[in-house]
Amino acid sequence: MVLSGIAHLRSPLVRSLALAAALSGAGVITPDTTQAAEPLAPPGAPATAFPKPDRPVAEIVAPLWASESQRDSVDEVGQVMRLMGIAPGQSVGDIGAGSGYYTVRMAERVGPQGQVYAEDVTPRYLAGLETRIAKGALTNVTVVRGEPHDPRLPAGSLDAAVLVHMYHEIAQPFGLLHNLGPMMKLGGKVGIVDADDVPARHGTPPKLLACELAAAGYRQTGFSVLEGGVGYLAIFAAPRPEDRPDPASIRPCRDETTRAGRR
Repeated sequence: MVLSGIAHLRSPLVRSLALAAALSGAGVITPDTTQAAEPLAPPGAPATAFPKPDRPVAEIVAPLWASESQRDSVDEVGQVMRLMGIAPGQSVGDIGAGSGYYTVRMAERVGPQGQVYAEDVTPRYLAGLETRIAKGALTNVTVVRGEPHDPRLPAGSLDAAVLVHMYHEIAQPFGLLHNLGPMMKLGGKVGIVDADDVPARHGTPPKLLACELAAAGYRQTGFSVLEGGVGYLAIFAAPRPEDRPDPASIRPCRDETTRAGRR
């Protein structure tokens, strides 16, 4: 069944081994090479300006958490785009784009008048993204090399941004969220897709996620459990400039779920 297969691949070790074989065969992942992607904006606030999160940080083990065919079978990207209201002509950031699974599907959604920024920090993922975009002749996609705490995208460039199954891998979430804020247009939406589990098992408890986003000035506007066992989508309104807290004032949120050992 699709659901059991998706749940099975949530295991980091199984996911890493299975997907490395599958994706290398599909030509999505290429060996580490010099890649052309560059940052598109000056650096924002440094990671050292922010407190460390009170939670484990998961290791980056693969650019996909389940196969594309499995995810397509439950229309994962379609669900997310509809819930976020992503429409033709919009500019969207795929933060931590990995293999480009969301990137290519959002590029079709926003159309030739829209724009997708496929951002990542891992050299081999960036090389794979550039290969995939070139093969698909996707002229409305730009691959961007960011930093772990800073996407390095142009100011005021995004109607929406998605962070898919990678929030738990962000070592400095407060820095990333702070630096992402100015990249959003007024009224811009940030959507986070993740599993309802502890970070050590590649998920983020929704209550902890909401707390960390609120600490960075974001306001939650929606929450949906996605159909097909692919996790949840939490939607947040990006803060206005006057609502962005000073980095020194941010206080980490307690990861009570991990502490209590309830998962």
